Amino acid sequence: MSMRYADFVSFTYASLRAQRLRTALTALGIAVGIAAVILLTSIGEGLHRFVIDEFTQFGTNIIAVNPGRIQTHGAPLGAVNTVRPLTIDDALALRRAPYVQAAVAVIQGNAEITHAGKSRRVTLYGVGADFGAAFRMRVALGQFLPDDDPRTPRAFAVLGSKAAMELFGGDNPLGDRIRVGGERYRVIGVMQSKGQVLGFDLDDTVFIPVGRALEMFNRESLMEIDVTYEPTAPLAEVEEGIKRILSARHGSEDYTITPQQKMLEVFGTVLDAITFAVAAIGGISLVVGGVGILTILTIAVAERTSEIGLLRAVGATRQGILLLFLGEAALLAVLGGTAGLLLGWGAALALHLVLPALPVHTPWSYALLAELVALAVGLAAGVLPARRAALLDPLEALRSE
Repeated sequence: MSMRYADFVSFTYASLRAQRLRTALTALGIAVGIAAVILLTSIGEGLHRFVIDEFTQFGTNIIAVNPGRIQTHGAPLGAVNTVRPLTIDDALALRRAPYVQAAVAVIQGNAEITHAGKSRRVTLYGVGADFGAAFRMRVALGQFLPDDDPRTPRAFAVLGSKAAMELFGGDNPLGDRIRVGGERYRVIGVMQSKGQVLGFDLDDTVFIPVGRALEMFNRESLMEIDVTYEPTAPLAEVEEGIKRILSARHGSEDYTITPQQKMLEVFGTVLDAITFAVAAIGGISLVVGGVGILTILTIAVAERTSEIGLLRAVGATRQGILLLFLGEAALLAVLGGTAGLLLGWGAALALHLVLPALPVHTPWSYALLAELVALAVGLAAGVLPARRAALLDPLEALRSE
């Protein structure tokens, strides 16, 4: 029997509609699997974007140079006294390296700032004049630190927006004097709000010249030299230029170079693996849904033996019967997949509304893959029952009534 496509769809739909509750419950198994994949990968992808955005808001063409030969990024405080310190002169020398735009000497610590009887403990950054430009931090009021002689800088301070508000309220702080760590500084600028980055509040801060910060903390070595380079420059050549200059000055490679680009690659690989892992966990639910389809169709074959015999008696081929049951399995998977897609997307949106701080982003590539997997699982689950139906003897099937 040659069955037209319209008849095939109509017959398949009618078969499923006849057992609405069973169809709904079977499709629900697939829907839950798809929804789990979408929700879990949305959280994973959102986390990926959040971490990358946090690091790239300062630009990606940054290389951190730390004292001590270590492999991890950060402030190797323990290494400061065991190796040659990084100095302001090192930072000045690195400005001459190929492709380098800025080399910013940085030291960080905590300090108490006071003004007119008000005091506040903030994060203090001792930096150079290029710091704001290098890290894309803008001044809201006044100016950033001037390009003084780094060995004898003037006592100027630039406040973060929160520190300025806490000390001065709504008053203009420019030109006023504050005490930083017991020494007097004149406020020449207030930074635009930057918010929190990985838990660090960049607004509750004060910026002073790096030379004065070294004296305040009684330190010999900088915490870090941050080098920015031309975005189109080859990273390997930039690194080689930095190593050549520092190794000549230090006599050995007693420092660590950490390009942000390489850090981002590592982060990206790890976060992609996490997203894939949670998608796989959600995918297990699809297999469970497939078992549901297998069970339901096996029961359906047993219940519809006489119907199959009648179809065979009026001329339906074994291939036609096989396709009918596979069509039911595919339709169940598609119905469940569509419901799961809507359910997962809705759950991701609801989660973002309830927890705005939680980054949620649906990767549609995973959603499409989940749909295709659901269809494949549905077809695979339908093969055995469909084959069993196709192999039934017409006369025996009719007698079963």
